[in-house]
Amino acid sequence: MIRLLIADDHAIMRSGLRQLIEFDPALRVIEEAENGAQVIEHLRSSQFDLLLLDMSMPGLSGEDLITRVHGKVPKLPILVLSMHNEAQIAQRALRAGASGYLTKDHNPETLLAAIHKVASGGRYLDPRIAEQLAFANSVPQESGTSQLTDREFQILRMLAKGLSVNQIAEELIISNKTVSTHKTRLMEKMSFSSNADIVKYALANGLVD
Repeated sequence: MIRLLIADDHAIMRSGLRQLIEFDPALRVIEEAENGAQVIEHLRSSQFDLLLLDMSMPGLSGEDLITRVHGKVPKLPILVLSMHNEAQIAQRALRAGASGYLTKDHNPETLLAAIHKVASGGRYLDPRIAEQLAFANSVPQESGTSQLTDREFQILRMLAKGLSVNQIAEELIISNKTVSTHKTRLMEKMSFSSNADIVKYALANGLVD
């Protein structure tokens, strides 16, 4: 029996995943979490064979959460199930300690196969993202965002979508001052002088939908 912890901030998504996963008699969802804090709490009180993790949740999430989980439970396989199909985001998740990355638009059979592969100690990468990475690696280039922390990268994408500092702070459940600090740092690292520079860069590099 493979015991799973599902982490996603949308209740309907968690419910749908539970129903889908438990059609497989070898899989069982033990707990659900709607944010990073709940993930950490469940890891303290229960044992799991796999964490199925949404990449974007309020508060602690993304690369920061993966790093935290990997540090606390190094042997726990983490399969990221995300709406983001950008290769840079997948790379960050894998570098932080995830064992697999799959986008949410795949069919149920692909998800179940990925769960089994990652839970058994293997690695899984969404084929379309693997193709992006293979192409990117064949063309020498410098990725400016590689110097950004996960939180800075996340805020860059949110700013590019037109969100204000206040809106970002509310969505990530952090202070306005913290968002402003991250914004200042990312603009310095990327040599941006205005929000227009952020939008232009994000559009040119496929970082926004």
